[in-house]
Amino acid sequence: MHDSTDDVSVAVAAARPWRRLARSFVSADSYGLVLLLVMVTYVISVSIDEKVAGPAVLFVQLVTLWLTLRTSHARPATRLVADIGLCLAAVAAALSIFIHEPGAELGGLFALCCLLYLVAPFSILRYLILRRDIDIETLLGAIAAYLLIGMFFAFAYQAAGQLGSVPFFGADGHGTLSQDLFFSFVTMTTVGYGNLVPAANPGQTLAVLEALIGQLFLVVAVGKIIASIQRRGGG
Repeated sequence: MHDSTDDVSVAVAAARPWRRLARSFVSADSYGLVLLLVMVTYVISVSIDEKVAGPAVLFVQLVTLWLTLRTSHARPATRLVADIGLCLAAVAAALSIFIHEPGAELGGLFALCCLLYLVAPFSILRYLILRRDIDIETLLGAIAAYLLIGMFFAFAYQAAGQLGSVPFFGADGHGTLSQDLFFSFVTMTTVGYGNLVPAANPGQTLAVLEALIGQLFLVVAVGKIIASIQRRGGG
């Protein structure tokens, strides 16, 4: 009887991390839900037409940013400014549904998208840097921040392509949102397939900046994990 009780206790303890992980994807106070919304944004971006995807993506981003600021315990002043920006962005998203003109209108919408995704990673990183322990929330937050950075640059490329005077990818055209997302994550991970290349600035400068930020992010993340392990070992 004693052995069976111990076996049950071990099984329950082993299941707890998976239960916490599952709950994090439905909790409004977890980075799991933020990560899920980022994945929804990606699916929308690559699945439907850009003119429809723009407003839909912006609406999802509004929820993502609000949830990110809440989960990362952003300062009240930051949340106030963000709330004002979110209200303005919501109005812009609603108006953009009735605007299907190419060029400046669509480019402005994607510029707004990338600005929203510029705020979220910084809020998460501030929270992670101040957090001492490495747990499920830390890992989910790091993954979410990494993906948000990639999404930010993708929308920046799309805005540059829509607003620029020359095709963003030269002979390959201005680039679809799907192509921009592919190019962004290939650049950030420094895979560098070379099938898509920015033809001019600011695209070339943005690509270099993304590659540097992607590598620095990984260095900081690994350093954080090593430091946490050393603290536990010393304790």
